[in-house]
Amino acid sequence: MRVNFDTQAELGLSVTEATTRAQIIAATIATIADHGYARTTFAKIKERAGLSSTRMISYHFTNKAGLMQAVLSTVSETKAMFLQERSQDLDPGDRPGNLRAHIETSVAFLRDYPECVRVLAELSANADDADGWAMTSVLVDQLRVGGVQRQLKQGQDEGVFGEFSPEVMAMTIAQAIDGAAAASAADPSTDLDRYGREIADLFERATAPKR
Repeated sequence: MRVNFDTQAELGLSVTEATTRAQIIAATIATIADHGYARTTFAKIKERAGLSSTRMISYHFTNKAGLMQAVLSTVSETKAMFLQERSQDLDPGDRPGNLRAHIETSVAFLRDYPECVRVLAELSANADDADGWAMTSVLVDQLRVGGVQRQLKQGQDEGVFGEFSPEVMAMTIAQAIDGAAAASAADPSTDLDRYGREIADLFERATAPKR
């Protein structure tokens, strides 16, 4: 996976430093995706990134917590940009339309950025790592559920969604998207575009006001 170089440059780093930092983040994402969080070590990252020493990782990120913060920020930004690009023509006030876009693009993200999806799952499953970043669990939960929950609540306040618990509905939507990931892992030929549309259809009906 390519890391957004412009984002690294914005940190006030030299070109060489920004390039090295981006290489380390990309290598960490790939290593977690391939080996899992628990088996990802600075030694494996060094080898994958082609570094001369693990000290270069410590120089740029201080410790594991700093590295995982950068990894989560990069993956989160990648997903946010992906969702934004695919819903940029939507009216922000169109709550049902934005809910559908969120669901369909989240499922499409599974196909286009499988490494990011695996990394998010691994970070979530290992959020209690004492050496990791303490905010991981909070931010992963916000990424999976928080934004949708707010959209649902706003839609209810505006009368475009029916009566239900926004918290429960947002979690159910996240779990349905997780189900798409599991289905694709079990059968790589799964048509994720169709899967996303059908999930969106289901939740369009589930969130609509009762007539």
